[in-house]
Amino acid sequence: MSADHRRLVPRTDAVLAEPRVAAAVARLGRELVKRSVVEAQARARAGEIPPADVTDAALAALPSAATSLRPVLNATGVLLHTNMGRAPLSAAAVEALAVAAGTCDVELDLATGGRGRRGAATIDALLAAVPGAAAAHLVNNGAAALALVATGLAAGREIVVARGELVEIGDGFRIPDLLVSTGARLREVGTTNRVHPRDYSSVLGPDTAFVLKVHPSNFTISGFTKSVDVAELAELAGDVPVVADIGSGLLTPHPLLPDEPDAASTLAAGAALVTASGDKLLGGPQAGLLLGGPGRGAQLVEQLRRHPLARALRVDKLTLAAAEATLTGPASPTRAALDVDPATLRARAARLAAALRDAGTEAADVASVATVGGGGAPGVTLESAAVSLPDRFAAALRAGDPAVVGRLEHGRCLLDLRALPPSADTALAAAVLAVRG
Repeated sequence: MSADHRRLVPRTDAVLAEPRVAAAVARLGRELVKRSVVEAQARARAGEIPPADVTDAALAALPSAATSLRPVLNATGVLLHTNMGRAPLSAAAVEALAVAAGTCDVELDLATGGRGRRGAATIDALLAAVPGAAAAHLVNNGAAALALVATGLAAGREIVVARGELVEIGDGFRIPDLLVSTGARLREVGTTNRVHPRDYSSVLGPDTAFVLKVHPSNFTISGFTKSVDVAELAELAGDVPVVADIGSGLLTPHPLLPDEPDAASTLAAGAALVTASGDKLLGGPQAGLLLGGPGRGAQLVEQLRRHPLARALRVDKLTLAAAEATLTGPASPTRAALDVDPATLRARAARLAAALRDAGTEAADVASVATVGGGGAPGVTLESAAVSLPDRFAAALRAGDPAVVGRLEHGRCLLDLRALPPSADTALAAAVLAVRG
C-alpha cells in the first residue's frame, strides 16, 4: 500500500468519537477499545485491510463483555462440572446479584440508620431450609468452613478422624494437609477400608477437640469395608463434638441420592456441626456452609463466627445475595436438572436430532448416562439422553460462541441434555449448524 493510502488511515481520536465505538467505550472501557483501534490501524497501514474498514475491524475484535470468561453450554452430562464453575445460578440469583452489585444495605439497618446484622436474611433463609439447624454461618468455600472449625476449635489439640476419610480432592488438595495447617494434630484411627467404634473410643481424651466425619465425596470403597456413622459417633463421643463435612451441600434427602449425606439428617443424627459447599447440590454461589445443631452446636457456630479468622473468610455482598435468592427462590438449575423426567430428555433429544438431520447434519438421538459431579454422589448415574454427532464436532463446538462442551464416547461427540435447560436447545442447535456451515 502506498504512503498516500496510509495517510487515509483515520486518527485514533476520530475513531473513538464514532457513536458505535463510543458505545463500546462506555461498555468495555476506554483502554481496551483503544487497543483494538490501534491494532486495526496497524493492520490498515500494513495493507491487510482498507483504511475505511478500521472502525469495523476494531469493533469486530472486541470481546462481547469486559471479562475473559466465556459462556459455555454444558453438554457433558456432568451436572456440577468443576471446570465450568459448578452450579449455574438461577434467574432469581442472577437478579439478586444485580441488586447487590450496586450500593445496598448489606450491613445497614435502614429503619434506624445504624449498623445492621450482615447477611441476616441469608442466614435466616439457610436455617429455614435445614430442619434442626439452630445456627448458621457462611464463609467463602467449603474448605474454608472446615479450616475455620479446625482453627477455632482444635489449634494445638487433636482431631480424631478415620484413615479412610483423609481424602484428596481436585487439583491435589488434601484434607489432612488443610487440617494440619491450622495447627491441629491428627489422630488417625482404623485402616483404609475399615474403622470400628472401638478405634474412636480408645483415643478420645482431654486433648481431643472434636471427632471429624468426612464424606468421601468423589470416590467409593466397596468390598470388605466398615465405617461408623454419625449417630454412633455422637453417642460414643459424649461431650466431644462431632463435626461432619458432608461436602456436596445437599440440605435435605433426595430420592435419587440415597447414599448422599444431607445437612438436616446429619444434624438429626447428632452432629454438632456440619460443613458443606454452596455451589454444588444446593445450586448456589461458591460458599462454605457452617450449620450447628441445637445447644452445643449453636454455641460453637457463634464461637467460630467471632473468631479472628472468620473475618478473613467472610463472604461478600454478591455471595450473600445469590445464596439468599437460591434458598428462597424457585428451584435452582441444578435441582431442575436432578429432578427432570428422563422421558422429557428423550423427547428433547429426538426433536433436536430430527431438526439437525432436516438441516443436513448427521445426528441421532441416543440414550446417555449423566452424573452429579463436583465431588457429589460418587457412583450414582442418572438416566439421560443425548444428541450424537461425528467426533469432529467436539473441537469445533468448543471454539464456537457460545462454546459447547460435550463428551467423546465410542468415536462420537455426545451432547448430553441432562445439565441443559430446555431454553438452551435453540442455541445448541444453532451452534451445531454453525459448525456444519
